[in-house]
Amino acid sequence: MKKRFLVALGSGAALGLICVLGASARLGWAGNQLLIVSLWYNRLIMGLMIGLAGDLVIVQGKSNWLLRGALLGLGVSAAYFLTAGAGDWVSFLVGALYGIIIEFVLRQQKQ
Repeated sequence: MKKRFLVALGSGAALGLICVLGASARLGWAGNQLLIVSLWYNRLIMGLMIGLAGDLVIVQGKSNWLLRGALLGLGVSAAYFLTAGAGDWVSFLVGALYGIIIEFVLRQQKQ
C-alpha cells in the first residue's frame, strides 16, 4: 500500500506540473498565480485520494480501475472548479482523464 500511495502522489504532482503549464498558457501567469498553484495542489490531492482508494470497488470487473480513476478525478477536481468560480471547465474535465492516468500508472507498477 505504501508504494501505491507514493506512486499515486508522485503521479499527481507530475500531472499537476502539466496543469500548471496548460493553465499558464490559457489564463496567463500574471494575476493568476494563486489559482494556478492551487490547481497543482488539487492534482496532488487527487493522487493522494486515488492512492488511498486502492480497495475501493465501484463496479465489479476489469473496468473498476477506469471508473474509479475517472470518478475520483472528477470529484477532486470539483473542489477546484467550484472554488475557482465554476468557470474553468477544461481543468475540471481533464481531472477525469488525470484520474484515469494515475490509475493506469498504478496498474503498470503492479505488474
